[in-house]
Amino acid sequence: MNYRYHIVDVFSDTPFGGNQLAVLPDATGITTEGMQRIAREFNFAETTFVVPSESTEATCRVRIFTPRAEVAFAGHPTIGTACALVLGGHHGGKDVGDLVLEEGVGLVQVHVEKRGHSMTGMLTLKGPISQPGERPARDALARTLTVSPTEVIDGFFGSAGLPFCFARLASIESVDRAVIDKASWASHFASAWSPNLFFFSGELSNGSELYARMSAPALGIEEDPATGSACATLAGLLASSPNVEDSTFTLKVVQGVSMGRRSNITAVASKVAGQLVSVGVGGPTAYVSTGDIAVPECFVDVAAPAQ
Repeated sequence: MNYRYHIVDVFSDTPFGGNQLAVLPDATGITTEGMQRIAREFNFAETTFVVPSESTEATCRVRIFTPRAEVAFAGHPTIGTACALVLGGHHGGKDVGDLVLEEGVGLVQVHVEKRGHSMTGMLTLKGPISQPGERPARDALARTLTVSPTEVIDGFFGSAGLPFCFARLASIESVDRAVIDKASWASHFASAWSPNLFFFSGELSNGSELYARMSAPALGIEEDPATGSACATLAGLLASSPNVEDSTFTLKVVQGVSMGRRSNITAVASKVAGQLVSVGVGGPTAYVSTGDIAVPECFVDVAAPAQ
């Protein structure tokens, strides 16, 4: 059976930059195993599958798969899916609007606007940021990233739906030079609070620009050109500090440069009466292509999908 798909590049306003995403705008009937096989076939960091939602508040339900596993939430697939639905004419032909996507973390609101041949999207996720009391050891981070211990300024964990281990390094050069030592990762992080490593450099203040890379070996992602959920989590963690006054805390994050897929990400966190009320992440999305993928009948449990 043939299913339509769209390919978009998220966090880039032109094709062939940012983070690639394949979106199946009507994946009705495809089994979970079929979705995983399709995600492995595209072999992007994530592939999304849009199916009807049972929630009256949701526009649709979105399932997100890496090449190895389904995840409850991720930033660039959420934004890219919303933008692809609008670009592909699946949102009533509207060029601007708010979509509510049901994901594993609950309902996620995405505001989208069409600008020429590209879109811009901003997701908002309400609720607290999860953070354990434990912290990753700086020497373990240094060995895993194969950098000098003096280049690791700090390390911490956090999650807005997808957990990350954050490592703040001394410079852009340190970030670019880092190489994941798989044996050290397996020893120190494979079973840690989060095995996903987001390493960056820059000042941790409102309005700062950070330079980042991300690797998630457990999810089959050697390196990610853009990691929206990590950026939103980081903004939320920083805004939650008692030293930060009520405000809209903003970070600009540049990622994917060393891969030749520069991504420009904006992360925000809203703090009211001393409490974090929401985090968000956004940026442009560029259209790349549309096509059909043939899905074997053994991975489809309905007679035929809607086209």
